[in-house]
Amino acid sequence: MKPKPPLTPVSPDATGPLFKRLFKYIKNYRVGFFLAVVGMIGYSAIDAFFFSQIQTFIDDGLTKKNYDLLFYMGVAIPFVFFLRGLANFIATYSLSWVGTHVVNELRQDVFNHLMKVPVAFHDQNSTGDLIAKITYDIEQVQAASSKALMTLVREGAFVIGLLVVMFYLSWQLSLVFLVIGPIVGVVVKQVSRRFRMVSKRIQKAMGNVTSVSEQMLNGHKVVVMHGAQAIEAERFSQITGKTRQQQMKLVSTRALSVSAIQIIASIALAAVLLIASNKEFLDSLSTGAFTTVLTCMMTLLRPLKLLTTVNSEFQKGMAACASVFELLDINVEDDKGTIETDKVNGKIEFRQLNFSYSGSERLTLSDINLTINAGKTVALVGKSGSGKSTITNLLTRFYEYDSGCILIDDVPIRDYSLSALRHQFALVSQHVILFNDTIANNIAYGMQGKVSRSDIEAAAEAGYVTDFIDQLPLGLDTPIGENGMNLSGGQRQRITIARAILRDAPILILDEATSALDTESERVIQQAVDKLSQNKTVIVIAHRLSTIENADEIVVMDNGRILEKGSHQALLEQNGAYRQIYDIQFVGH
Repeated sequence: MKPKPPLTPVSPDATGPLFKRLFKYIKNYRVGFFLAVVGMIGYSAIDAFFFSQIQTFIDDGLTKKNYDLLFYMGVAIPFVFFLRGLANFIATYSLSWVGTHVVNELRQDVFNHLMKVPVAFHDQNSTGDLIAKITYDIEQVQAASSKALMTLVREGAFVIGLLVVMFYLSWQLSLVFLVIGPIVGVVVKQVSRRFRMVSKRIQKAMGNVTSVSEQMLNGHKVVVMHGAQAIEAERFSQITGKTRQQQMKLVSTRALSVSAIQIIASIALAAVLLIASNKEFLDSLSTGAFTTVLTCMMTLLRPLKLLTTVNSEFQKGMAACASVFELLDINVEDDKGTIETDKVNGKIEFRQLNFSYSGSERLTLSDINLTINAGKTVALVGKSGSGKSTITNLLTRFYEYDSGCILIDDVPIRDYSLSALRHQFALVSQHVILFNDTIANNIAYGMQGKVSRSDIEAAAEAGYVTDFIDQLPLGLDTPIGENGMNLSGGQRQRITIARAILRDAPILILDEATSALDTESERVIQQAVDKLSQNKTVIVIAHRLSTIENADEIVVMDNGRILEKGSHQALLEQNGAYRQIYDIQFVGH
């Protein structure tokens, strides 16, 4: 495994530092990059050499009738062009090899980084924008690190070679290009800024395209059910229209810059002809020398055009680099804990816990004090938004609490490493997350290689998965589609329970695990949950009180505070908030 380059924050508008940071990735493939540069320079040097021989061909070969020279030139040309083709192949292949490796490594770094950033970051950024960075932005980086870089180096070397030939033959005529050089530089600098700005807008627009597309695809049933196809089509049309506008601005800028530089170059060419119209000056040059200088000047128009055109690609790549590196500079989850443990006993304690979400002045949790002894079951009840799920999110360190403390086995959770801490939990939620894989691999998710096939089968049996897989042709090896789209809600939930059984964590979180199921499925799932809960510390989040009557303790929450604590019977006798919830659910029906 190659060492990853250290992160060096840079300004998104600074091309030099951006390319320097990108070059840290290229250094891992320096041999290929060196071959690419040699190939590009060799290709340009051969072209420049070919132009330099025009004078010899005209003055010595044609004018002086040197037939031997013409013969040897004719014999040499195929070999020269063979070397040119070989240099081009080496440059193209090597640079593409380097570019694909760099992009692959960069894409992997972004993917890995997105798994390490805090949950709050994902809350604040749309999935579409992040996917656009992994796909579109990094593709632009590849364009900058391969095609654009090849054109910049190869055509740049060709321009230098032509200028060397021109100055060697007639420095007086070539001085014209020293005058127009700074003018071209100013044009390129201004155009580069424009390219970078427009490219940033295109990246943002592409993120919006991805977001809207993803939203429509995920909510397709809702869109169709509500007849909102026209609304979604109009929304998508507006976003793609903005994308088209930005792309046209890029095209117009590119076209104007190319035209401007060609006009400047043509003025230089005209100046050369005006100077050469002086008889005394023209007599000092041979026909071959003058023809070579003139041919070089006319040939310069093409690489100058390519350099200006590719500048847009390069600036798009640099803008994409800035976007990707900006993402890589986001701080990862704080993981300074040093305690590693395979299995805790399961005692949990919340002491004067306070928490508010980023950007909110209101406390989501306020002064939470709660002790859950190992092996006990505690239920959290209360209306939506009371803070029940937030407690479990803090317990697993998906979010960091503001003040107070959470302890497991009398050790603050921040003293555990993140991997060790989260290894202590199994979660069964109403929001089932499955992967586009087989049932067996979904049950063993994250534990492949650590469990045997018989362990997976035993977990499937305990989670009542075998009740329905016997009807499937491939059994446990049946692919289930994206998020289990080929299964019913109850079947999907059983797989997550089997996953939790196989994980065998000492602390179990049940977040409305049966709320979305029919009566028959709920009965089966509840039996599986009862098996899963044995000898574990269990935190149950529930709206339906019928599922938590046997809990060792029930905690009633409202507006981020604990109102009541006690057993089912004790809370009923208090005639407080719990009694009100109970009467609404049972007495009112």
